[in-house]
Amino acid sequence: MLEDLESRDDELAGQIDLFLAFLSGERRGSELTVQTYARDLEALRRFVKKQGFPLNAAELDLRALRSFLASLFRDNRPPTMARKIAAIRSFYRFLTRRGLTRENPAAVLKIPKVTKPLPRFMTIDDTFEVIEAPEKIPANKAVRNSEILLIRDRAILETLYGSGVRVSELVGLDLDSVRLEDKSARVIGKGNKERLVPLGSESLVALRKYLEVRRLLRHPKTGLQEARALFLGRWGARITARQVQLLVRKYGAVGTGRSDLHPHLFRHSCATHLLDAGADLRGIQELLGHSSLSTTQRYTHVSVDRLMEVYDRAHPLARNRGKRD
Repeated sequence: MLEDLESRDDELAGQIDLFLAFLSGERRGSELTVQTYARDLEALRRFVKKQGFPLNAAELDLRALRSFLASLFRDNRPPTMARKIAAIRSFYRFLTRRGLTRENPAAVLKIPKVTKPLPRFMTIDDTFEVIEAPEKIPANKAVRNSEILLIRDRAILETLYGSGVRVSELVGLDLDSVRLEDKSARVIGKGNKERLVPLGSESLVALRKYLEVRRLLRHPKTGLQEARALFLGRWGARITARQVQLLVRKYGAVGTGRSDLHPHLFRHSCATHLLDAGADLRGIQELLGHSSLSTTQRYTHVSVDRLMEVYDRAHPLARNRGKRD
């Protein structure tokens, strides 16, 4: 009876659920975005409950929201704080538009300035070493489908680098998303936006080789296999982002001696190498699926920094100036 009374008094939980349903339904937000917002708003709900504030967004004031953020300040960096504030502001904008609250105390919350670090990337030589690493590893006969997995992994690495896709876009690829005859693939990016990405000659070779053996990746007992997914795990299910992260780390260690590589590094490397080779910035924006050109322009700073390093090492005036100083 007491639990029923408490649940009726906790209107905030229901308001959060409505907002999350809106995010995943009408806004078609990604699963990761919805989970992140859910985690941040649930932390707010637990805080106000513990501190005795009203469990109703319409009754929470600016003092309550600032108290919550102050409790997080010591243990969270500015990018994390900015994300949490953005979640609260989006939540209150939703409630205001739906008429569920008259006041919007979150409107005056200021998001801290976050300096985005320049994208990291691999050299062309290192990239090739990582991509070719599956061919340098002997098949493990004790592991089911070991040879097939090495072929699959080469195709995954070639696709990550050749098309610059995000890891979420890669694991979401279906068989009918790839058009080998057109040398392209259809990916679903952030905000459920669809775009075509090109597949280079090496990607096509690796994909064709993988598709010849893909049918063998099945569950050993049931024989089941994910019919639509392009890239499969050992047991025939769609490969996960976590699995791709682990295999990139493994081949990074084999190819370059680095175990800190991650799939997004291929995306950064793809963009940087294209820009260095003279590709148009707008074209790179379309390839990567950036909604804003300013996001793509970050790669120009990387290229300028590299140019200055080469200049300082090689230009006679730079060397002479160093001696005079």
